[in-house]
Amino acid sequence: MPARTGSAQRVLVNAALLAGVLTGCSEAPPDDAQASANASADAKSAVAVSGGSIGAAGSACGLPVTFDIAEGWKAEAVDAEAAPEKAGGSGSGIGGELADAVLHQGPVTVACEVDAKPAGHIGYLRVWTGDPGEDDARAVLEAFVAAEDGASRAKYRTFRTGGLTGAEVEYLYTSELLDETKRERALAVTTSGGPVVLHLGGMDTEEHEAMLPAYELAKRTLRAD
Repeated sequence: MPARTGSAQRVLVNAALLAGVLTGCSEAPPDDAQASANASADAKSAVAVSGGSIGAAGSACGLPVTFDIAEGWKAEAVDAEAAPEKAGGSGSGIGGELADAVLHQGPVTVACEVDAKPAGHIGYLRVWTGDPGEDDARAVLEAFVAAEDGASRAKYRTFRTGGLTGAEVEYLYTSELLDETKRERALAVTTSGGPVVLHLGGMDTEEHEAMLPAYELAKRTLRAD
């Protein structure tokens, strides 16, 4: 799988070092469920313009799947093996440990980051991949969420797209450092090349909702490569 080992690693490691701050930005109160549901529905109904696709050989990120990214968003491959060494000088340093913690979550490893900043948002659509196995998409996604400290109120559903049947989850993430909560979501599919997880975070819930059209575009155009 092709990967670039320059700026993508620096971005990822910086994100790891700032994770306590960025994941702790506030959201609307979790008990304001109706308002949040209305905002989510409005965001989902918006249509993101495609800025091209990734996943195929020769694209910014080589993956077991292909999908469209929103116009203005920028994709970069992540070299998970090289990033810890770049962070701390060796894989055993504190910087390396922080990077490793961000690179791996449950059964999958981050392979690609699609940055929303060029399109005016603060957040990423991250793509995680794993080794082929017997777990179905729901099991992979449950393990992914379980590995995220601070995740709660997960709601799972099944979806179908491009000949694939996958699992999707919406949940809350609470920062222990700042005691604040925001919404996140992810989806998982299994392919002959292994499981793939697409995760949408965001600086806070408002940014997350604003980026939903890009997430829905990726989900709608998802295909096995």
